Amino acid sequence: MRLSGVNLPKPKRLEVALTYVYGIGPTRAKEILAKTKLSGDIRVKDLTQDQEDAIRSFVEKEYKTEGDLRRDVSANIKRLKDIKSFRGSRHARNLPARGQRTKTNSRTTRGNKRNMAPSGKKPVAQKT
Repeated sequence: MRLSGVNLPKPKRLEVALTYVYGIGPTRAKEILAKTKLSGDIRVKDLTQDQEDAIRSFVEKEYKTEGDLRRDVSANIKRLKDIKSFRGSRHARNLPARGQRTKTNSRTTRGNKRNMAPSGKKPVAQKT
């Protein structure tokens, strides 16, 4: 089954397979199944054509997924950068934008990867 340009994995349960689409998480997958009156325990390979069409039409009508959603998110971030807001500057520098601490977390994104310290004992020089 193909949904929003993504091939859903055939052996997976429908509830899990829907989360492979960008913009659909576990909660939204359950909501989609409830609205289309389908069980989440059905495997993707066992779906009938009518069931596939019902899911596809519901998702395309109700939700923004994949390319459109990615475009909107990147446009929102670009807008923050253009108006030079604090959040935009954090995005531009690839740092946490929501107030997280940076002294001990997100070290690798900051490029401050600390090396492990040696034991502290220095070898004694041999006299000859």
